[in-house]
Amino acid sequence: MCGIALIIHGVRFDLSSLFINSTFPVPKSEQLVFTIADLRAALRRRGPDSLGSWKLLLHSTVTSCLPEREIASSIEEIKEESCSEDERNCFSLENGRTENQFSTMPSSAAELHFFGASLQLRGISPIVQPLIDSSKNILVYNGEIFWGIDIGGEENDGEVLLQLLGECRSCSPYLHKTNNFDGMGEGSVPDILSRIKGPWAIIYWQESSKTLWFGRDAFGRRSLLVHWPTVADSRFLLSSVSPVSSDFEAENGTTKLSFWEELPCGIYSISMDAPKLDGLFLGEVKKHEWTNAILEELIKWERTSVEPKPEELHISSSKTLTRKHDSHSVNSDALPSKSGPMQASNSVLAQTVLMALKESVMRRSSLHTIFQAGRHDVENELVPVAVLFSGGLDSMIIAALLHECLDPSYDIDLLNVSFDGRSAPDRISAKAGLNELRRIAPLRKWKLVEINADLPTLTFETKHVMSLINPANTYMDLNIGIALWLAAGGDGWVYEENSNYNDEDRQCIKYKSKARILLVGSGADEQCAGYGRHRTKYRNGSWLALHEEMKLDMQRIWKRNLGRDDRCIADNGKEARFPFLDEDVIKILLGIPLWEVTNLDQPSGVGDKKILREVAELLGLSEAAALPKRAIQFGSRIARESNRKNYGSNRAANQASAGSAVIHKQLDMA
Repeated sequence: MCGIALIIHGVRFDLSSLFINSTFPVPKSEQLVFTIADLRAALRRRGPDSLGSWKLLLHSTVTSCLPEREIASSIEEIKEESCSEDERNCFSLENGRTENQFSTMPSSAAELHFFGASLQLRGISPIVQPLIDSSKNILVYNGEIFWGIDIGGEENDGEVLLQLLGECRSCSPYLHKTNNFDGMGEGSVPDILSRIKGPWAIIYWQESSKTLWFGRDAFGRRSLLVHWPTVADSRFLLSSVSPVSSDFEAENGTTKLSFWEELPCGIYSISMDAPKLDGLFLGEVKKHEWTNAILEELIKWERTSVEPKPEELHISSSKTLTRKHDSHSVNSDALPSKSGPMQASNSVLAQTVLMALKESVMRRSSLHTIFQAGRHDVENELVPVAVLFSGGLDSMIIAALLHECLDPSYDIDLLNVSFDGRSAPDRISAKAGLNELRRIAPLRKWKLVEINADLPTLTFETKHVMSLINPANTYMDLNIGIALWLAAGGDGWVYEENSNYNDEDRQCIKYKSKARILLVGSGADEQCAGYGRHRTKYRNGSWLALHEEMKLDMQRIWKRNLGRDDRCIADNGKEARFPFLDEDVIKILLGIPLWEVTNLDQPSGVGDKKILREVAELLGLSEAAALPKRAIQFGSRIARESNRKNYGSNRAANQASAGSAVIHKQLDMA
């Protein structure tokens, strides 16, 4: 995982092809003041292993044989210790000119400044981003290639991707000059990126065609923010995260949230043209189509079987599994195989989902994806992967499957955050979940990391998370962000493995999880109807209305959830991985009739997310299979504490619809 960023100056951008579509937001004229040091610091928190920066300078030349100007380029590495005082100073615009940063640049030149901070999880040799090949192609890549492109066990996926992109047909200067190739088709940049199965955000300079490519995966599992050029600020910026600006500090907790936007999922390009009369390069921005037909179907998120016939619904309801609280462990040998027979008492569909989820967790926890060279703590590192853990249905399934996939010599950290000590619902369910996991996997060493927090004392932390959730701007976003940020930090307490939680004298020790990979249950509720609004839609409009609401959730998850969550988790130098958002898992769940995925005629804890409850039963998690949905802001009780802090009481907060309220005032930092 990496923190990546790009700053472009000296280019006049043509955005007309983007903003013809009314769904694409028109840039707002806001300024944000931050320093290069601020940007480096924000990226470095995401990528603590290395930080690199390169400048690409474009200038126009005239040759005797050609009447038109051509673009020449040069690159130089910018080392942090060699940065000038100007480069460390204020990085803003006034009256259309940039202060300090680009003052020595020729008037007919453009500059592209690439940043890459790495949390290296692949390969056997250390790497430093940006990656540059012999043809002067430049790549900063924040992602994981789990499937779709072959990556050897000892290879780094970023290096492999740079090699493949360097071989693209669209790199051909001849094709670019003759305009007979639009960058699409087999062997093109969009074709390569469309093949990746896994989360990614990318910035790639294609030297031979003088084209910048950028984008994020189809579901937005990696953050990438954009600042489109405006009259007030003519720069083009991309960044994994918003730096803390002087505006933010000055306003003591609030900031100009309209400077940054979440980049909509997709693949974009900026083709550079030589300067005209105004001396500025022209950059034409385009959005490209995916070339993978299967991926296109997943993006459309259309389900074949939405409304059941009466007899189909009757059969489905009669198959609801009886919860057996005295069920015994189901070990890996008892799980279904792709070729073996399935137990008649189990749902065939649940078996299919189980196997897809297990493969997804395997891809995300395989040890070849965990970089070890140069880490002195590896020999003593017994926890490569942790789980964001509430003890609820989704996190229990992930934890049980991680046990099946991870070598038994490794411990598994279960990270649980509470703003009400032992009394928070998520702390209670986490302890119960730990006991159930110990029952089905007694030989595994499980560590429940109890992370306790007191919201009124989190003055600095709240301000910091405000910058991380940017451009999200509601109290709900802030509450979720703080809970995720603290949980990902992994700084808490663990108790003796065999101690009784009812024993007041049990021994506890201070503990900080060193796991660099954090498995998160995002996407389960959206795909399996886990939210209360899904039940409301179903009751008001039946199956079709429910499907449309779930489709809406999946198609906006990049904007409402994943960018924010990625930024808050990655700020701790941890990589969030989402097993429920694996492409194959999404495909299988879409192929299941909606009434087999959920049955909202049944009560909460039974019919909602029915297919996942059956998966939990197959794993021997009978208690977890009966748990109702509870969001992290409520289960950890941060929402209650936030309501009391900002509104005086829960009742007043509810009357003001505090959860969705925009943070319009200075946060109480007292």
